[in-house]
Amino acid sequence: MLWNILFLSVLFFLAFIARFIFSPLMPVIESEMGISHAQAGTLFLVMSIGFFVGQVFSGFLSSRVNHRGSLALSTLGIGVALLSINLISTFWILRLVMIFLGLAAGLHLPSAMSTITAMVERKEWGKAMALHQTAPPLSLVLGPFLIIWMLDLLSWRGILTGIGGIAFITGILFLCFGRCGEFPGDQPGPAQLKKLISCRSFWIMVVLFALAMCGTIGIYTMLPLFLVSERGFDADQANNLLGLSRVTGLFMPFVAGWFIGRIGEKRFIFIIMVLSGFSTIMLGYLSGSVLIYIIFIQPAILGCYFTAGFAALARIVQPHLRSIAASFTTPTAFLIGGGLFPAALGYMGQAYSFGLGISLTGIFMILFSPLVFFLYLIEQMEEGC
Repeated sequence: MLWNILFLSVLFFLAFIARFIFSPLMPVIESEMGISHAQAGTLFLVMSIGFFVGQVFSGFLSSRVNHRGSLALSTLGIGVALLSINLISTFWILRLVMIFLGLAAGLHLPSAMSTITAMVERKEWGKAMALHQTAPPLSLVLGPFLIIWMLDLLSWRGILTGIGGIAFITGILFLCFGRCGEFPGDQPGPAQLKKLISCRSFWIMVVLFALAMCGTIGIYTMLPLFLVSERGFDADQANNLLGLSRVTGLFMPFVAGWFIGRIGEKRFIFIIMVLSGFSTIMLGYLSGSVLIYIIFIQPAILGCYFTAGFAALARIVQPHLRSIAASFTTPTAFLIGGGLFPAALGYMGQAYSFGLGISLTGIFMILFSPLVFFLYLIEQMEEGC
């Protein structure tokens, strides 16, 4: 069982680093392809659109090829997408590849969650999920350092091709040796969807998750461009700060869990959103050595949100709707925070300044933070999973 969870964690790591390795590479890609900040931002937008489609329709695929097949296709698709980048010559084709990359990556999480909860006893879910969820922060930490180390040896295309080759081989190995997920997924029905979208708390969670995505993934994608073009850092300095500042993501969720048990999800989310808002405003406004401190403080605070956010998300609907709520909340929020926001921030960087766009994000976090008190969290859950 541990072997299978580790295997799934490796697949998740590849799905994450394949998408966000583009952030530390973006200054180099901009220079070689002659694109603007706004055009760079649209790459993350089209990738998030593909990711949204992949997650929403993952149930239709897994119901036909089982979760194991869906997980394998996800990793193989990521490999094919990155391997093809070495062949492209125009920015428009790169956008198409990014859509396919997002689509393939979006297939992983729903099938992984279903597979883990099926093969692990309920009392061990927390440990298994925690192991699987170390993949995103680990990829955000290692990605920038990988670029610093490899960019002197390979072109940005060569680096992406190498990651693509590893992903493709790993997908083949999973097909040969992976022994989990041999059961079909569930297709969301119209009645379930209608019940979900009529739930006020669902839309509140979408807004809160979107703001959290803007402050974490959205800023992560454009931070190197901001530091290099507006704050005078060189590319290696920016990538070092980008990677080191995400180390806190490996342990802050456990800190959040301790506080949630004592003050509850609502109050904790409110405090985190307000503090994150102020730190995000400072991130966009400050410069010099003080900015370096904020680069570390802002993701450490906001990284606490997701533990509380997923805990609250699990309580806004009954268990039989929980997976559908997660399947629609996170991709919708990612489309906004990881797609539309980087595109808008890229435009702000081109027309005005990145700093102004980042500070405005912090203001919105503070303004919308009281929405959490309008959540209805269910106290008495029905039997089910």
